[in-house]
Amino acid sequence: MKIIMLGAPGAGKGTQAKMIAEKYGIPHVSTGDIFRANIKNGTELGMEAKKYMDQGLLVPDELTVKILLDRVAQEDCRNGYVLDGFPRTIPQAEVLDKALAELGEEIDFAVNVDVPDENIVKRMSGRRACLSCGATYHIEHIPPRQEGVCDNCSQSLVLRDDDKPETVQNRLKVYHEQTQPLIDYYKKAGVLAEVDGTQDLEMVFQDIVKILGA
Repeated sequence: MKIIMLGAPGAGKGTQAKMIAEKYGIPHVSTGDIFRANIKNGTELGMEAKKYMDQGLLVPDELTVKILLDRVAQEDCRNGYVLDGFPRTIPQAEVLDKALAELGEEIDFAVNVDVPDENIVKRMSGRRACLSCGATYHIEHIPPRQEGVCDNCSQSLVLRDDDKPETVQNRLKVYHEQTQPLIDYYKKAGVLAEVDGTQDLEMVFQDIVKILGA
């Protein structure tokens, strides 16, 4: 089962992707995680990606496509995967479809987690991250035991540059211009499913499971 998660940055699609991966025993493939790993390790690709991410811009296709196709060719993706953060544009979707078609495969579901912009700005500006171990928190929904301190490794938590309100607004603008058309693209392909992302986390997940089938 090959699933694509759609939705604006901060819609909660990453959390849902992890829950789907766990339930169905398939890998959660997040371009954001791959980029952050490259950034943390100081690779050339990571530094290039960081320049774009810090400004709230999308990483160019050629950087993204190369990483992703290598990842989904690995053995653990043989029975399927959940793609989170890719494709973000029609050209990326076309490249992915073409690459899959050459393997005799196709996307089974494109799940759109729908959340209004104002909800997203509020959600994301409350996020906090531990740069040491990668743990993430939210000051309202998943607060750390001690304010500003990671539960796992006791390092200081930060508001990442890409979660600051001005960056979020910019990312949403880019999303509406470049990524929103994907909803129509996958609707035409007959694989689109939409869920209300303003609901409680578990309710959103139950809606997705109904779509994918138990």
